[in-house]
This record gives sequence, structure tokens and C-alpha cells, in this order.
Amino acid sequence: MYFQNYNPLGNVFLSTLVAAIPILTLLYFIALHPHRDEEGVRHLGIAAPYAAFYAVIAALLVSCLAFHMPVGSAVSAFAYGSLSGFLGIIWIVLAAMFLYTMTVITGKFEIVKESIIHISFDRRLQVLLIAFSFGAIIEGTSGFGTPVAIAGAVMVGLGFTPFQSAVLNLLANTAPVAWGAIGTPIVTLAAVSGLDQKTLSAMAGHQLPWVSVLVPFWLVATFVFMEGGRWKDIWEVWPGMLVSGLSFALMQWYASGTAALHLVTDVVAGVFSVVCTALFLRVWHPKTRFQLRSERSGPGVAVPLKREDWKYPYTTGQTAGAWTPWAILILCCALWGMPAFKTTLNNVFQNVKVDTTLLGSPFNGTLSLPAWEMPDLHNKVQRTPPVAKPDAKPEAAKFTINWLSAAGTGVFVAALLTGVFLGLSGKQWREAISRTARRMKIPVLVIGQVLGLGYLTRYSGTDAVLGLAFTSAGAAYPFFAAYLGWLGVFLTGSDTASNALFGSLQRITAQQLKLNEVLIVATNSTGGVMGKMIDAQSIMVACAACYESPKERRHALGPIFRRVWWHSVVGAGIIGLIALLQAYVFPGAIPPLPGK
Repeated sequence: MYFQNYNPLGNVFLSTLVAAIPILTLLYFIALHPHRDEEGVRHLGIAAPYAAFYAVIAALLVSCLAFHMPVGSAVSAFAYGSLSGFLGIIWIVLAAMFLYTMTVITGKFEIVKESIIHISFDRRLQVLLIAFSFGAIIEGTSGFGTPVAIAGAVMVGLGFTPFQSAVLNLLANTAPVAWGAIGTPIVTLAAVSGLDQKTLSAMAGHQLPWVSVLVPFWLVATFVFMEGGRWKDIWEVWPGMLVSGLSFALMQWYASGTAALHLVTDVVAGVFSVVCTALFLRVWHPKTRFQLRSERSGPGVAVPLKREDWKYPYTTGQTAGAWTPWAILILCCALWGMPAFKTTLNNVFQNVKVDTTLLGSPFNGTLSLPAWEMPDLHNKVQRTPPVAKPDAKPEAAKFTINWLSAAGTGVFVAALLTGVFLGLSGKQWREAISRTARRMKIPVLVIGQVLGLGYLTRYSGTDAVLGLAFTSAGAAYPFFAAYLGWLGVFLTGSDTASNALFGSLQRITAQQLKLNEVLIVATNSTGGVMGKMIDAQSIMVACAACYESPKERRHALGPIFRRVWWHSVVGAGIIGLIALLQAYVFPGAIPPLPGK
């Protein structure tokens, strides 16, 4: 049994500094290490696979030498993270990119592109429709990087640069994340903290709508300045930004506190925002059309709209056919997200038993839900106070292969149905498979390493050491609770995983400081959403979706990370301020637990 020690060096500051070494290593090699490419061009940050590899080595050394974790347990924790990452994230993104590639090969994506353009010719408003509203729908149905991949690819197809598309979609994929994949983060948070699920959802729904109103303005301002525009170009579309953000925020507030809707908050809020914004743009449009640099023939970034711009070249039937693959994707993701349907899929082969050993550890269950007890890890790691209660059970480490009910399988089924619907030839099927494989090989390697790193920090206890550094804030803790969730998402790449990691610690800290438990625990999730834009696997998903060239993809991680870093830090600070105000100024915003 490995008992986690949160001060192995006998000095809190030194132990925290050593625990941070793997994260600092990853940050340095992603964003700051200078190097020159094959052509002699100087870059900051090395290729993502190498950056991730160096961070993994650092994590193994820190875990085994400083924290005295057994080597076998450390290796097993890394393998557990990598395997879980393949089934939980990589499988989704691979299938989503496969579907997108089919629409490109068959030319249907061109029709989708034109239909979006004709909702609004203004590039500022296209950013809102795709990155914010449409991305929220995808986040609500599948999560785990899918909205960044899909919406990013759509924006590149519309003419936005790969860098722009990646940055803007990472910024947009914030406010909806707490209810991603049919509310999985909230469900997980309730399970680990022992608090009521709907109450936690309502609490998150009393924090994030304020951010939801802000994000459209944030997005448009970032885009306009990237394109060399001015403040005037931002405020020209304030009615569109307000309708997009306010419609989303109002539905998010309502749905998050409603028993029947709280797990599908993102889906209903995203759909409501798309409909409201599209209808509003039927009766209102800005005086000028904001253009991309590649579209300009002169110095101005905004030009008058011309009557001939409104001519639409496709029929209603052609448009509906082009959008059908995306409708199939949303429906499949929604179906796979339903708990009852998941249970049905997990029981498909319940009469076919699996019972063997793998590397000396049991591998058993049913054919539709086999599970492997990770060697030297399952029930052999013990979290200790104050991170866990004194009577806490050892940490489980069973890799459950829910290959039928996994969200990625739903996306893959959507891709197969899309191929049949579009009538792909044998040659087109092969081209779609080969294109997707070439595009995803490097991202798959990076995501696997980074998720392995996240699990290693979790089981070694180094993540808890970093988290405990926030708990000394006293009365200011509601502000820092947001940064603890932010750190968890940066470490693990997932709001769900961050909630599993720190949900219990947040409740224990709230009890010790006599703060409202619902507020503090929910803030772990709402603060965590701002860490989503800087976790390495989300950025690699964005790179894979937005960059066609392997060389550009290889060197894009560092610049994207540096661009979104301060957005992420400031965003977590905004959530922290909201939590602080709700703790001491507006306590009425905190929903009561059932029976209280």
C-alpha cells in the first residue's frame, strides 16, 4: 500500500515546489524553450510530443524519488491515464474528425459553409454563431474536446486562419463546459462530494451565466484585434453579441436549476442561443461587413454590404442534406449520453463472461463491459487527511472498457451513418480514413502522454500538494477555490476529472473554514471551465482540427498556449470574484440543499 504524503520533504514550501516540477517542465517546453526548426527559423516551445515526454519523465522522477511512490505503481498510473484517454477523449476526436473529413470529401461542407455565411456575412457574428452557440451544443452532447475540433474545422473551412480558429474556439469552450457530455462533470462532482446533484447544478447556473453574457464580447474583441480592427468595430455589433450571450445565459440559468433539464443545460441553452441569434439577424445586421485580412482589397477592415452578397446558390433540399450529418452527430451524441441507453449498451453481452488475467491482474466482467484492475495500483494507493476523510477507501484503478457505451462510439456510429447517407464510394471511404489517420497521429501521441501525466500526478499525490497550497487562504478561499478547479482541469484536461480530483477536498476545506459547501464545491467546476482552454490535450485537439500541415501543427502548440494563457488566468479570476461576492455579499444566490 502506498500512503500519499503531502509533505515528503518536511517543508511545505519545498514539497510544493518539487510537486510543481512536472507542470513547470511542461509549461517551459510548450511555451518558452527556444529552438530552431529545419529551416533555421527560431521558435519558442518545442514540438508537443517532446514537451509531453519530458514532463512525463519529470513526473516519474518526482513521484518515485521525492514522494517514494513504487515504480510499478507509477508506471501503472501512467498507463491507466493513457488507456482511459484513448477511450474517453481520443476515440471521440478521431470519430468527429472522420465525420468532418467525409463532408469535405463529398463537397457537402461547401454548402454548410455557404448557409452559415448567409445567416450573417459579418465575420464577427459568424464567430458567435459557430464558436459560441454551435460549440455549446456539441459540448453539451459529447464534450471532451469535440466542440473545439468540430467548430474549429468549420471556421477554417469558412476562411478563418487555423491560429484564429483554434484560439477563438478554446476561448468559447468555457461557459458551457460544466454541463458537458450530458452533465457528466456535475454528476461526478455530486458523487465525490456527497452533495445533491441538482443543487450543485443550480449553483453553477447562478455563476456561469454572468460569464456567458461576457464571452461573446470577449470573443469578438479578441477576433477584431487579431484582424487589426478597432474598438469601433467591436461595438458596432453589440446588439448581436448581447442577443447571443443573453439568450444563452437566461436559458442556462433556467435549465441548470430544473430537474428535467439540468443535465442537458448546454444543449438547450445552445439551441436557444442559435435560434434567437439567427432570428435576430433576419431583422438586424451591422452597417458594415467586417472582413478577414485575406478578403480585403484595401486598407479598411469593414466594408458596406452589397445587394448581390445576399444571393444564395443552393436549394433548401441541398442545404438540409448538407446539414444532415451534423444533425446525425447531435442526435447520436444525445442518445449515447442518456443514462438508460448507456445501461442498455453495457448489458448487450451480459451473458458472455470474460474472466482471465493480464500482466498478473484480473481482467473480467462481461464482453460489453470488461474491466482490468491496473497492476500495482488498484486499491494500493491511499489518500490521507486533509485531502480525504480518515476512513476513506483506497483509490480504485479499474480500467473499464465501455466500448459500446463510450461517447466516442456514438460519434463513430454517427460517422458511419453519415458515410452511408452521403453514399461514399470505396475510394472515398479509404481517403477519409487515411486523411483522418494522418491528421491525428501526432495529437493521439500527445493526448495519451498528457492524460497519463495527469493520472500519475493524481495517484502519486503531487496534485493534492498543489491543491493544498490554496487552502491556506482563509476568508478569501472562495476566490481561490476557483483556481483550485482551474488547476485541476489544467492537470487532467477535463472538468469531470478535476471534480473527481478536488471535489472532496473542496467540501472538507469549506467545512473547516465554515463556508457554504454548495458554493465552494460548485466553484471547483465553474472555475475549472477556465482551465479548459490551456490544457495541452484541448490545444492539441484544436491543432489537429485546424491545421492541415503537419509541420504547422507541430509548432502551433506554443503560440496558441501563450495566446490563451492570460485569458484563462483572468477568466478564473472572474469566477473567483463571483464566488467571493456570493459568499459574503449575495448569499441569497446560493440554492439550499434539499430539506434545509
